[in-house]
Amino acid sequence: MADTPFSLLERLTRSPSGRDWEAFVTLYQPILQAWARRALGRPTDADDLVQEVFHVIVQRLPGFRHSGHTGAFRAWLRAILTNRLRHFWRSQTRHPTVPITGPVEGELEGDDGPAAELAREWDREHDRLVMARLLELLRPEFTDSTWSAFRRCALEGRPPADVARELGLTVNAVCVAKSRVLRRLREEARGLIEV
Repeated sequence: MADTPFSLLERLTRSPSGRDWEAFVTLYQPILQAWARRALGRPTDADDLVQEVFHVIVQRLPGFRHSGHTGAFRAWLRAILTNRLRHFWRSQTRHPTVPITGPVEGELEGDDGPAAELAREWDREHDRLVMARLLELLRPEFTDSTWSAFRRCALEGRPPADVARELGLTVNAVCVAKSRVLRRLREEARGLIEV
C-alpha cells in the first residue's frame, strides 16, 4: 500500500526541499506582495516587507501545527504579515522617510466592522490566488487531454458528456481525469486551502 502523499505544507514543516520552498514562494509571493503594496504604497518598502515575512515564515514554519480548522494556516500567515506591518509602521514613526499611506494598525486582524471585512477580503484573495498558483504548479504533471477534461468539467462547469464528445473521450475517461487532478490538487493544497 502506498504512503499518503504529504501536502506542500506538511513537507515544509517536516523536511522541506529547495523545490518545496520554491513552490511556497511561487504560491505566496503574489498575495503578500499585493497586500504589502496596498498597505505601504511604495513598491520598494513592500518588497522589503515581503522578504521579512518570508524570513519569519522560514524560522517559524517548522513549529507550525495546523489546528484542523478551516483557514488556520491562512490566519497564521495573516498574523505574521500584520505583525511585520506593525513593526514597519513603528520604525517609520521613529525615522519617517516616507508618508504612511497604508491601513491603520489592526486592520488585517478582523475583529469587527471594516477590519472584519478586510480580513474576509484577505481570506477570499488568499484562497483565489493560492488555488490559481497551485493549478499552475500542478499542470505539468498531467497530459493535455487529462488537463483539458479537468479544466472544462471542474473549472468551467461543463457536463462530462459534452466534454467527452469535444475531446473524443468516453464520459468515464473525462470523469477519471477530473478526479485524478482534483485528488492531486487536494493532496497538495491540504492545510493551505479547502478544495
